[in-house]
Amino acid sequence: MASSPIWASRPKTRGLVLDLIRAARTISRVELATATGLTGATISEVVRELMGDGLVVEVGRGAPTGGKPRTMVQLNPLARYSVGVQLERNTCVIVVVDLAGRQVARTSFQGAALSPPEQALSLVASQVEALLATAAVDRDKVLGIGLVSYGPQDRRAGVLLTPQPTEDWLDYPVARRLAESVGLPVVLDNDAAAAAIGEYWMGAVDPRSTYGCIYMATGIGGGVVVAGEVYRGSSSNSVEIGHISIDVHGEECPCGNVGCLENYAGPSALVRQAVATPGLAQRLALDPAGADFLTEFARIAAAANTGDAEARGLVEQSARYLGAAAVTMTSLFDVDTIVLAGPSFAVAGSIYQSVIQQEVDRRMFARRAHRVRVVPSVNGSDAAAIGGAVLVLQSELTLGNPRPEDARPVPAS
Repeated sequence: MASSPIWASRPKTRGLVLDLIRAARTISRVELATATGLTGATISEVVRELMGDGLVVEVGRGAPTGGKPRTMVQLNPLARYSVGVQLERNTCVIVVVDLAGRQVARTSFQGAALSPPEQALSLVASQVEALLATAAVDRDKVLGIGLVSYGPQDRRAGVLLTPQPTEDWLDYPVARRLAESVGLPVVLDNDAAAAAIGEYWMGAVDPRSTYGCIYMATGIGGGVVVAGEVYRGSSSNSVEIGHISIDVHGEECPCGNVGCLENYAGPSALVRQAVATPGLAQRLALDPAGADFLTEFARIAAAANTGDAEARGLVEQSARYLGAAAVTMTSLFDVDTIVLAGPSFAVAGSIYQSVIQQEVDRRMFARRAHRVRVVPSVNGSDAAAIGGAVLVLQSELTLGNPRPEDARPVPAS
């Protein structure tokens, strides 16, 4: 495990300086002092410590400003790595990212969550090991694994609080078991929250902004980031927009609510609607008994993109429902941007982006105060997995959060 004195001295200051260097790409010590309000001597000492840890390197001189040219510094992307694992109902995606958040390796496979937890996590562990070996990443530089999945969750205990997709997963200690198998720290988090913070780390949003993320894979989730930190709520189960009620007389959802958005606008809902549309299921070769909703939804989206009127009508209806959810998000959190992330948006993003933007422009409470941009994720279909890896980087390197005892690596027996 990578070790450094990150927590030994001025952790918050070190984190602040490191995050500014990350966001700026290249920056001088003078600019760091101006941005932080710290003295030049303090900045020089912190940068010297970061360079000693290998996290930061000097990269030459800046443009002349009338005096002595300033020495520029930047992150050393190869200094640390982290792993992101997105565990979906149908698919598992694993990525390895460097300190800058750039993806250096990726793999995916199907069916993990439909297996018993021990079997599924054993497969995940073996795939993580194989991916690190293929990418020739030094394990001593790997900070840990961000395991992201759907909710509800007990993030501190590292367990899922849902019997989805099977009862075996309810209260199963997924984070601890994966940590034992791989010998690396594992943190559990919500896939939508992870996708949201990934945008910040990659520099796709203003670091001072408040922005939202709508995440759509098999289900629908949401996340809000305020000045670079995920809004957590009281139990880290916040912004579950897939389970806001859009019909108080609607059917009961397994979550306990009625008329949930996910049951009207999510991929599984669209597949059911397409199967019930005369001729459409046959035309798109949909499987009425299939459980792989992402694949079936992708067929509907592809048909919508190529001009199939019935398929496009279903996607646009879904987008209008999601537009209503986006308006709710803007009313509750006063965001300035909404990012659309996840594999389902990756295949039909242009339709969703256009319709959701129209709904927000027309219906947002604060529309006379400011406009809200609806944009696609820079991380595409892998946004949650990349975000999971980023959450590890952020926690370890910039927020000054020491690892909880139950997230420390377990020695291999």
